[in-house]
Amino acid sequence: MLRPGRRLAIDVGKARIGLAVTDIHAILASPLATVQRVESIVDSVDAVLKEAEVAGEILEIYVGVPVNLRGESTLSTEDSLLFAEALRAKTEVPVRLLDERLTTAMANSQLKQLGKSQKDARSTIDQMAAIAILDFALSVENNTGNSPGLSIEDWRAKYE
Repeated sequence: MLRPGRRLAIDVGKARIGLAVTDIHAILASPLATVQRVESIVDSVDAVLKEAEVAGEILEIYVGVPVNLRGESTLSTEDSLLFAEALRAKTEVPVRLLDERLTTAMANSQLKQLGKSQKDARSTIDQMAAIAILDFALSVENNTGNSPGLSIEDWRAKYE
């Protein structure tokens, strides 16, 4: 059973950050925006939070954390963790981390099925990856009844 309330998913990339949000009943995940990444993580977090204001009140935020196929940390893993920590410092909304190692591949596959190239859909690929993160999170909650993902502290304890 899903708790009512909007969820926000964030796909953190080196150049762009994809955002997706659910409806209030957590039934449908929709693209929200693509935010251009800037040098400062804090400025990038501020830009994400500004875009998220449009969605209204958010129950939880899910940040996708890429790990390699062996489940090990990479430079992108640490970047996503630092982003999540900066985000948590700026909002009261709980921030949960989800393993996102296959979301970009799924989004690329969906683009190919739609007949679009990666180059044609750079801004939407990040939003599609965020939708995949949200879909996974909703599936976990629906099947287990628990909040999906891990807190930042639990993630670091598990993977470091």
